[in-house]
Amino acid sequence: YNHLQTVTLGLEKLTDIVKHSLNRRFVYSPPSGEKRYYIAVDTYKPPHHQNQQKPADTRKESDFVVHQVTVQTPFQIEVLFESGSFHNRPNQLVGSTLTQELEKRKAAFDAKFEKTFGLESKGFSQAHIKFSKAALSNMLGGMGYFYGQSVVQSVYNEYPLLYPEGALFTAVPSRSFFPRGFLWDEGFHQLLLCKWDPQVTREAIAHWVDLMNIEGWIPREQILGDEARSKVPPEFVVQRNENANPPTLFLSLQELIEQLTSNPDTESSQPTLPFLRRLFPRLKTWFEWYNTTQSGPLPNSYRWRGRDKDTNLFLNPKTLTSGLDDYPRASHPSADERHVDLHCWMVLSSGIMATTARLLGEPYQEYELSHQVLSDNNLLIELHWSEQLRAFSDYGNHTQFVSLQQEKVYVPPGQPRHQFPVARLVRSVRRAPKLQYVNALGYVSLFPFLLHILKPDSPKLEHIFRDIRDPNKLWTSYGLRSLSKADPLYMKRNTEHDAPYWRGPVWININFLAVRALHHYSSIEGPHQEKAAALYEELRTNIINNVYRQYVETGYIWEQYNDSTGRGQGSHPFTGWSALTVLMMAEQY
Repeated sequence: YNHLQTVTLGLEKLTDIVKHSLNRRFVYSPPSGEKRYYIAVDTYKPPHHQNQQKPADTRKESDFVVHQVTVQTPFQIEVLFESGSFHNRPNQLVGSTLTQELEKRKAAFDAKFEKTFGLESKGFSQAHIKFSKAALSNMLGGMGYFYGQSVVQSVYNEYPLLYPEGALFTAVPSRSFFPRGFLWDEGFHQLLLCKWDPQVTREAIAHWVDLMNIEGWIPREQILGDEARSKVPPEFVVQRNENANPPTLFLSLQELIEQLTSNPDTESSQPTLPFLRRLFPRLKTWFEWYNTTQSGPLPNSYRWRGRDKDTNLFLNPKTLTSGLDDYPRASHPSADERHVDLHCWMVLSSGIMATTARLLGEPYQEYELSHQVLSDNNLLIELHWSEQLRAFSDYGNHTQFVSLQQEKVYVPPGQPRHQFPVARLVRSVRRAPKLQYVNALGYVSLFPFLLHILKPDSPKLEHIFRDIRDPNKLWTSYGLRSLSKADPLYMKRNTEHDAPYWRGPVWININFLAVRALHHYSSIEGPHQEKAAALYEELRTNIINNVYRQYVETGYIWEQYNDSTGRGQGSHPFTGWSALTVLMMAEQY
């Protein structure tokens, strides 16, 4: 047993304190057998400032205590921590009392899980059910309460400033790798959590919306306080107040409203109406912010702000704000761009705004009109349909004749090479860009289908279904790949340091939207109903089988999956939106 008691200068320093206190001088001497050395916490001296007086009793100043027990496997251990506020507990929570309580809770969890998702009644094996319980539990366990200040670069200030302190209760994509809130991830997280406990979803949405500034902007990545900042590369810390992120919280609100309207008398749904009433003024401001700051060059068109500006270094400048970081957009960023995914997010948002306003008895006509105009399939085709690609596409100043080349560094004769800069990979443009459709077939092309904007009898669905099912384009045995195999940028690096991210791998959040959309079109009468039903069965089965298989083989749910082998890759454990596999298993959309 080892024990460390010391002073900490901040939560972000805890790991360093433990590391610097470790010592290998400890010896374990069993009654029989050889002595064994082991590493454990020992002592830690906090840095002492000259002007600081040493306290008479250092223990009184301690605010960080570590208890370490070193054991040999297999072992069993119980740790009891009781708050001083508990004086009259009939039994201490140890031994058989703890075991009984745990068994009761486990039985209650299992019963609620089956009642909520019904996987047993769908014929899933116990192993599949155990996997889906782990996915849900890890997402729930990843919920955290964060407090601190964001660093914000405003258009009104020369330098980044600290924002006012704020609190955030949110799920996170990955507890170990991304232990903070991401705006567009959270809308997906809450689709699953809302089925389990709508109150959790109401709390999370309320916290996110409370972080809105007076203009209606919400920072897309919540890096609150020193501890959070210590985990993030400096170039990603500063949030810019003209930059958006997909407003996926509207997906979660859609689910809350659906639960309310289909079961208005259930206990879990009843708080939703007063919640929406409190939320609505902020929602109006948020929607208006998107509508004005992210508008495009033509009426009723939209453009993501915040694309990478240094076009010389990127094969295709990233659009982090869209959530689809390195997905190919116009090669030369300009104010002439029109982004089809953002247009579709605005269709969804305006529709939910109209529904919410109607539900609350608020003026809804303006939102309804916006929704009618934006969802008009003819407008969508006029702004975004590329005849050449036979698919929906972004529009902008673009050329596909680009590549990364080793830059030439001139070294004068007789001079040592090491004194001159290392040659970088830089972009070479072989043909000048022009205003045209970007013609990159992938996730972005599917948005009018993913968000159910196309009418069930739209001829464009036929093209989309054909591209989806083509193994040389988007289809794999593991889910839909993010970028067509036929695209010039398929699996191409964006810089010498940036591996392809949304340029081929299979992502579960977009695949969930695709399965959900196929389910939608398969249940509505139309010429594509049968094709949608067949694709639905096949795609759903492929995704579930692969995510489960990778979990069994590796013990993890992954950030993304390799489109050639199905192997999990990227950060792990990733029980953010990849846990939406549970909803696909339950067929709850």
